Amino acid sequence: MTTPAIPTPMHDTRIDALARQLVRYSTSLKKGEKVLIDLHDVPDSIGLALIREVRAKGAFPFLRLHQARLTRELLRGAQDSQYAAVAKHLLAEMKEMDAYIAIRGGHNIAETSDVPAQQMKLAMQHLRPVLDYRVKHTKWCVLRWPSASMAQQAGMSTQAFEDFYFRVCLLDYKALIPAMSALKQLMQQTDQVEITGPGTQLRFSIKNIPALFSGGTHNVPDGEVFTSPVRNSAEGFITYNAPTIYQGIPFDAIRLEFSKGKIIKADAGSKTRQINKILDSDPGARYIGEFALGFNPEIREPMRDILFDEKIAGSFHFTPGQAYEDADNGNRSQIHWDMVSIQRKDYGGGSIHFDGKLIRKDGVFLPKALAKLNG
Repeated sequence: MTTPAIPTPMHDTRIDALARQLVRYSTSLKKGEKVLIDLHDVPDSIGLALIREVRAKGAFPFLRLHQARLTRELLRGAQDSQYAAVAKHLLAEMKEMDAYIAIRGGHNIAETSDVPAQQMKLAMQHLRPVLDYRVKHTKWCVLRWPSASMAQQAGMSTQAFEDFYFRVCLLDYKALIPAMSALKQLMQQTDQVEITGPGTQLRFSIKNIPALFSGGTHNVPDGEVFTSPVRNSAEGFITYNAPTIYQGIPFDAIRLEFSKGKIIKADAGSKTRQINKILDSDPGARYIGEFALGFNPEIREPMRDILFDEKIAGSFHFTPGQAYEDADNGNRSQIHWDMVSIQRKDYGGGSIHFDGKLIRKDGVFLPKALAKLNG
């Protein structure tokens, strides 16, 4: 009896399209440049596609592979001298690179949830200079890779989620640039911001702080314009209605209260102790390092994955911790925790005013120049 041959799975050409976008648009690689391809628990197909696309541009691919369970084990026993050496090695490698492309997969979003907080803090302190150098001195792009666990988080079948993933990642970001530029300009002309909604009454200043738009060049999927508040200006309270995960710990219904820019009270239900422990990591963790408006038309529901959730149509995020130096309010922290609130009608609505003028109502931009950001 002859055993029937197992058919070879058909190659998904969307993988090639994604690799092409990351190499030719997101990082705009040029001949002779060196790029670190940093792969975390992803299939060979995307790595192969990236290596081939990098070579097609005449650039040089370098490869680093990670496995989440092994990373967890290293973190659980982290020692100061060990991670000082790891960081020194990784920083030397990063300084050789012109670009960085990271694709992060995984089967369990909570894989590092039982890493002791002290070990996680130690590792993050040592690795922060590597991240800072990469952000400041390389052309970089970071994205997730679809998996059954991500589909489950999103409440979708695996096939439906894969289709969604490629749809949002291959969005024509160039077409959004005029409207993103208009929002950027508007934010740069604004002093006072007021945000209201269920459980939220917040005001702060963004005066004289640069704004930037994100259109598929650094994070994919993308679709946000961001700045940061004047460090001591936030007053009031905010309730975030999108679930989040940080340091492997899931959080829901976070509520923060502010006085003179500082988080004076943080509540997360049964996780209140954990959130306050994170916010006590350093003095800057209790101040806000980013304010951003999200508008990717293909992303509508939270899935506890921040690279997707911070771009949700009709959302904003107000982020404790480190400010980006290109939109700097001077806040420094090892923490950068993007917490998201959705203001569409189906999430309870809400409004955003710039200097007293209503800019967005129930997740919909009102100025004509911003209409394309409504999807």
